[in-house]
Amino acid sequence: MSQPENTTTQATALTNHDRKPIHIPGSIQPHGVLLALSTQLEILQVSNNTQEHLGKAPEDLFGKPLSYLLEAQQIETVKQCLVKKIGSPHAFKVSINILDQQRDFDAIAHRTEEAVILELEPTDSKSEVSFLDFHALAGEAIAKMQKTSNLIEFLHVVAQEVQKIIDFDRVMIYQFDQSGAGCVVSEVKREDLSPYLGLHYPATDIPAQARELYRRCFLRFLPDLTAEPVKLVPTENPTTHQPLDLSYSLLRSFDWCCAEYHQNMGVKALLVISLIQEQKLWGLISCHHLTPKYISYEVQKICEFLGQIVSSELAHKINYSEWNYKVKLKSLQSDFLESISQADNFIDALIKPEIRLLDLVSATGAAVCLDNEISLVGATPNIDEVQALIEWADIQVSDNLFSTDSLPKLYSEALRFKDTASGLLLLRISKVRRYYILWFRPEVIQTVNWAGNPNQTIQAETDASLTLSPRKSFEQWQETVRLTSLPWETCELESAIALSNAIVGIVLSNADELAKINLELERSNQELASFAYAASHDLKEPLRGIYNFSTVLLEDYAQVLDDDGIECLQTVVSLSVRMETLINALLRLSQLGQAQLREQATDLNELVTQVIEVFRASRQDSRFVDIRIPRPLPTVQCDRVLVNEVFSNLIGNAFKYNDKAEQWVEIGYLDEGLGTRDWGLGKIFLNPISNPQFPMPHAQSPIFYIRDNGIGIPQHHLETIFRLFKRLHSQEKYGGGAGAGLAIVKKIVELHNGQIWVESTIGIGSTFYFTLE
Repeated sequence: MSQPENTTTQATALTNHDRKPIHIPGSIQPHGVLLALSTQLEILQVSNNTQEHLGKAPEDLFGKPLSYLLEAQQIETVKQCLVKKIGSPHAFKVSINILDQQRDFDAIAHRTEEAVILELEPTDSKSEVSFLDFHALAGEAIAKMQKTSNLIEFLHVVAQEVQKIIDFDRVMIYQFDQSGAGCVVSEVKREDLSPYLGLHYPATDIPAQARELYRRCFLRFLPDLTAEPVKLVPTENPTTHQPLDLSYSLLRSFDWCCAEYHQNMGVKALLVISLIQEQKLWGLISCHHLTPKYISYEVQKICEFLGQIVSSELAHKINYSEWNYKVKLKSLQSDFLESISQADNFIDALIKPEIRLLDLVSATGAAVCLDNEISLVGATPNIDEVQALIEWADIQVSDNLFSTDSLPKLYSEALRFKDTASGLLLLRISKVRRYYILWFRPEVIQTVNWAGNPNQTIQAETDASLTLSPRKSFEQWQETVRLTSLPWETCELESAIALSNAIVGIVLSNADELAKINLELERSNQELASFAYAASHDLKEPLRGIYNFSTVLLEDYAQVLDDDGIECLQTVVSLSVRMETLINALLRLSQLGQAQLREQATDLNELVTQVIEVFRASRQDSRFVDIRIPRPLPTVQCDRVLVNEVFSNLIGNAFKYNDKAEQWVEIGYLDEGLGTRDWGLGKIFLNPISNPQFPMPHAQSPIFYIRDNGIGIPQHHLETIFRLFKRLHSQEKYGGGAGAGLAIVKKIVELHNGQIWVESTIGIGSTFYFTLE
């Protein structure tokens, strides 16, 4: 149930009222007597009406032992309170000689932290009610209550039976909502009284402090709301010098606001029975009588007992009414989670078929957000609105589960999509990644019937403070509530949490499997690298023998061979040279697989200068080599020897695969953000020459490039060229080679936790990009 629009004003006044210490009023109701005793059962304080009820003035009782009033057996009964828990009452009958006449009282004793409290209520009954009598009064009511299964019918029977026992003019059952406000859900009344059934009451009517006392004490009886309270004397406990705690006192006086509130309703006597569910105050059985009315302590205890029975049965009735719905949600959960655990595509498993994700919490729309990928299901705000909502939640919502049935009141932008998302249930799956599931419910316009205008409970004082003032009218007052969806049920929230736990479990299970696979793969790679190293190393010796013997035959026995024999031997020599090149490449790769980086601060200007000098010395036409470096290169942490090999391979290839008359190579780097574009999944470098999309590395890492004006590489070969022994041309063209240079370059870059890729256009040239993390 929603509160009126001036909720903040009400909350301020309610907070001011809650500061009033209603559990220490310093007074009691006048229909009984209260004695505050020390742990030695000496009288410390009394109510200022002992002369009327006990025939003794208060000053005659101070400091006296309890034996001054009660007999030894009765005192022993009072002593039993000392071993009971705080607030636990012990009731018994006592007779006290007052002016030579015996007067009977119901005695109720309990202890507080500092004292023992003994309350005496005059009674006409000299003997306690037997169990059979008690059962006869309460048994019929209990039997009728247990025959009902429907919650509303059950509550109506409860109201009828309580009204039958106490014969009050009106008996209502009042249910609290999460905000502390409430609604009359059942009523039995005199025919001539105006109905309160279905009316709502704001939280200010029963403030939090009062609700807490109702939670701790099962029954509150005020037989005469017009009676003047009786002060305690002295006002403070002489031992502790503090007001006496009357939280569990049956005679505790009532707050003036409570009295005026009920008198404005025409009520003169009030009995309230607490209904507790799962240690929380679920509601109240509120009984009104239009004239002062006293009921015996025995009847009060029967009502308290019935309240406890109702509280117990209430849980069963509520559980029964919710059971089918919970079973439905559990069944959906089971099927849903099974399909997720077996799915290859996580998002598809969540949203296809879409009805399952919505039914899981009875929503009309949902959004699944995995980082920057958002998928919508059912009736939802658009992608941009959902993205903005998630950004708001990142800042404003700290819990993994968040729900509201009035999102526009918390997030003003939601006014634009109130028709689809006035209600929000948000589930954060990961705090590391932006993984969310959001469920939506539309606005449901409601008409709330209040018992009088709830705004009239607020009164401004002369000092500008706000206080509660009992309203004068309880006639039906209607309010139209907007920007609110149907509330999220507890079992729906539990369903969302179960989904989150299951997803985490599935992810962890998959992570374990992936870790095992990676471990096996790492072991296999190590074995493969060891095998490649051993094989390539061991093959070199017989290969060298083949080469040497073939050369000897050509040199020493050429005269005995014909032309075909000589040609065959020359082919053997050529192939052995070719094979040695391949073996050396394989050996180099296997060495890199087992290498440990020796990183150091390396000035790439010096390193590239050395590479260029070696390159020029090895080429006869070095005077035609045009190598451009637009700006000085940075200093980076890297393995100097290995990075030298990277630049050597890439620069060598740039000139090797170039058939232009004027050949050039440019060596440079890109600053972070230069030439980049954000596509949501990371930074993408876009080169005007071509348009393949490669994810950028970390923003702090410069991207090095080597650009040429060579022959170019076909688009379909841009990824395959980094494979071992992959050549795009025949052995005779462009100076031959093993086809291992780029595979070695890629391995070195990856050893530095970097990336390498290429962009190229046939006939125009190629650009190789790489990073060194």
